[in-house]
Amino acid sequence: MANDSDSRIARKFADCARADRPAFITFITAGDPDPETGQQIFEGLPAAGADLIELGMPFSDPMADGVAIQMAGQRALANGQTLHRTLDMVKKFREKDQETPVILMGYYNPIFIYGTEKFLSEAKKAGVDGLIIVDLPPEEDEELCIPALEKGLNFIRLTTPTTDEKRLGQVLVNTSGFVYYVSMTGVTGADLSNHEAVGQAVARIKAHTDLPVAVGFGIKTARDARLIGHHADGVVVGSALVEAIAGSLNDGKAGPDTVSAIHDLARSLAGGVHDSRK
Repeated sequence: MANDSDSRIARKFADCARADRPAFITFITAGDPDPETGQQIFEGLPAAGADLIELGMPFSDPMADGVAIQMAGQRALANGQTLHRTLDMVKKFREKDQETPVILMGYYNPIFIYGTEKFLSEAKKAGVDGLIIVDLPPEEDEELCIPALEKGLNFIRLTTPTTDEKRLGQVLVNTSGFVYYVSMTGVTGADLSNHEAVGQAVARIKAHTDLPVAVGFGIKTARDARLIGHHADGVVVGSALVEAIAGSLNDGKAGPDTVSAIHDLARSLAGGVHDSRK
């Protein structure tokens, strides 16, 4: 099992801490709106300010996702995106970028169908750094979490406003890389209203772990990013970027401004994150 302090994720959070700012974490769906455009968006995110990238694995039944990410997954699947192609996206990304951590996020079913051992081996070889699997609780750690840790992949766990003290301890047992705090109950894409409550929740989690705590769900503007970044070690933005992809499409297809629109929004959000400690 790899030493977590040696991971690309740990190094990136340490770099951001030395710069006295949170990490900016972006989420996009692999293959959205099509494989070529999705690759361009993916590869351009670090230059647009992304410190870490979550790459969604499209799935036909994404129960924790709101409409925007559901539609992104449908677009990707309709254009032939598969788990194998998602791993190939990471492999191609690594030809140009060896520094930016890449985390695959999604559901267990596609991994199970692909074959857990095969998936973990190919993910590590492709350059994946960690996994967020939203439908595998700690009680199922032997299924994927433990094998992933043994391969040297971080396994990042979600906590929510309803995670009590007892459950939090269970959640953190095999968590590595960082803790992802979901800032509200419900699905992705809702609006975030109580920034102070998020700060209190982050402090509660940090009392139980030395891992960085990143906050996601409901962060749509540079102002949101700045306010959340004041409390968190990382700020995660997904739905806003995915909605920008959808809004740039012409008759469902990538337009001339699709790639630049997403990168411009990422730069604006990164600015909010960077200003959060000033």
